[in-house]
Amino acid sequence: MRKVHKYFTVFILLILKFSIVFAESKSKIVSFEFYSGIVNLEIDSSMIVDFKDLNETSVYSFYQSLTESNFQPIVSALKVYKEKFKLNDWLYYQLIRKTAQQISPKADNYFRYTLYKWFFLAESGYDARLAISNNRLLFYVRSEEDISDIPYYENDGKQFVCLNIHDYTGWDYKKDQIKPINISFPESKLLFSYKITQLPNFKPGNYSEKLLKFKYGQKEYHFNILINQEVETIFKNYPGVNFETYFNIPLSRETYNSLIPMLKKNLGNMKEKKGVDYLMKFTRNAFLYESDEINFGKEKRLSPEQTLFNTYSDCDDRAALFFYLVKEIYNLPMIALLYPTHITMAVQFNRPLANSIDYKGQKYAVCEPTPQQENLKIGHLSSKLKNTAYTVVYQYQPF
Repeated sequence: MRKVHKYFTVFILLILKFSIVFAESKSKIVSFEFYSGIVNLEIDSSMIVDFKDLNETSVYSFYQSLTESNFQPIVSALKVYKEKFKLNDWLYYQLIRKTAQQISPKADNYFRYTLYKWFFLAESGYDARLAISNNRLLFYVRSEEDISDIPYYENDGKQFVCLNIHDYTGWDYKKDQIKPINISFPESKLLFSYKITQLPNFKPGNYSEKLLKFKYGQKEYHFNILINQEVETIFKNYPGVNFETYFNIPLSRETYNSLIPMLKKNLGNMKEKKGVDYLMKFTRNAFLYESDEINFGKEKRLSPEQTLFNTYSDCDDRAALFFYLVKEIYNLPMIALLYPTHITMAVQFNRPLANSIDYKGQKYAVCEPTPQQENLKIGHLSSKLKNTAYTVVYQYQPF
């Protein structure tokens, strides 16, 4: 009887031991779509931290709790997905946003959601910071790039740009003081870049067709291109970047394959100048024109794929699309000419045109990709701009 009692006691102790281990390792699996793939993450229960009142003390307490949690597997998994999907920093931030949403939905507790984003970005190696202004939690990251339309602050000669300005309306960041929170990650020194050199491979089934048409010579050309709403989502809060970054945003794979081969086929055996003229007329006439103020209520630069997606576009958008098409098909040197209220492109041909402009010892012919009152040929500038000074804001030289 004693022997049976002994075995029973051992059995109970084993059950208790395994129960404790299970309780300590309690976690939940979250899965969500991320472009063409599925992200699976295991969220340890120790990472579920409450957050209520916004102040420096509560933020520090939240930070302390997360550093003591089992967060490393999440950060490691995020980095693996970053490598797997070949994500630039902006797209990696979208992955972090979706992860934070799974742990703490934005609509339920905005401050908590923002703190998770900040923590994951910082633990991923980026120099991310926080600040408070009038009961607003501001999320910054160090970036030395020229970003034109979002607030930033400087600390010891380092520039920190605000990642969540779009979540706040009515905040005058030029007047309202901010109070940076003194929490930093000593090992996190990466600079955040807004350069996008590759868009994700979206699911082919998420694309829809759009008909584009324009007339060149006596013939009308039709294009059934594939477009994806997710591209709009990616660039929804994308800031105003410098022209080099902006002009070099590529097309997604499906959109590229539905347009570029058809353009190349139509260009056929056209000589270089006529082929560029064809691309100029396509960019000029295949889309309706509307200013950003009327279309969006503010200045907004569209990526080439967004220009294909949207019904309306302005001169910035068409300049970027024209640049992309010429670069992709002919890979010719180009410059972007910025006027006070307009931007246009100029192309360096293998045989310079008589009415070219000089820039750094090279000759470029103006190619106007935006509709004007005059039907401008290559090398011709709108009469309204002939006596207006311009600045070359980007020069492209093929490698």
